[in-house]
Amino acid sequence: MKQHRSHAYKNYLAALAFLAPFMVIYLWFWIYPIIKGFITSLSKGNMGGEKTFAGLENYSYMMSDDKFWSSLWNTLYFILISTPSIVVLGLALALIVNMKLKGTTFLRTAFFMPYMLSVSVIGSIWVFILQSRTGFIAETLGSMGITMGISFFGSWGMGWLSILIATLWWTAGFNMILFLAGLQEIPDDLYEAADIDGAGALAKFRFITMPSLKGVTALVVILQTISSFKLFGQTWLITKGGPGTSTTPLVHYIYQIAFKQWDTGYAAAVSFVLFLIIALISLIQYKLLMSKS
Repeated sequence: MKQHRSHAYKNYLAALAFLAPFMVIYLWFWIYPIIKGFITSLSKGNMGGEKTFAGLENYSYMMSDDKFWSSLWNTLYFILISTPSIVVLGLALALIVNMKLKGTTFLRTAFFMPYMLSVSVIGSIWVFILQSRTGFIAETLGSMGITMGISFFGSWGMGWLSILIATLWWTAGFNMILFLAGLQEIPDDLYEAADIDGAGALAKFRFITMPSLKGVTALVVILQTISSFKLFGQTWLITKGGPGTSTTPLVHYIYQIAFKQWDTGYAAAVSFVLFLIIALISLIQYKLLMSKS
């Protein structure tokens, strides 16, 4: 009995030894910044200057800050329009490249390539394409004698459309890979049995493909929601948050508070609230989506 306990104790110590490097890195780069950020959110003072304890003053001010609520709504609006679009497009691309036709290897590469680019490159490409007078679309139509009267960055609706198009082109390939992995895990026997029963393509998609992809779909929706909450690069590079503040998301507003107003305490408070919102919505999504599967 004692020998068994001694052996189990040694295994426990060995496990701790292997886990220690990861736990140190995890605590230092993940847990410590969260705690430090929350402490900063309870203070007042400029970046690099002396800070004073302010309690919940930053959180109290946030409740009456119109710019905070406006940027939060902009973020939620982008999630509502981007998440379904990117999930559907990613699934459609995965279905196309999973057909085992000639050229699908090239298509996989072509669809995934934009995801390998940085957000600064993506933003520059789409600004070049969508500029109202000197952009690629305007120049192409102009060469055909067509004058484009559309300003992609001049209104609330067109601004969000520009950001959505750029985001779709950038991220759909990553979701395609996730869906493709799920499609290739579905046994061929299920489709063969459906063929014997005389099921059509739509019936097989509805009763075999989609139920088999519930776990992958839940993962894609959660990852896309989290990514959309962190929207910043596209708005900063494409629309500059305008016109006005109509396309300014929450992370963009946090950047303005921290690096233009130099109010690190309030920026940390808004950041901590964003962290809590992402955690809560991700948990709710996970419970709802996985309970159905």
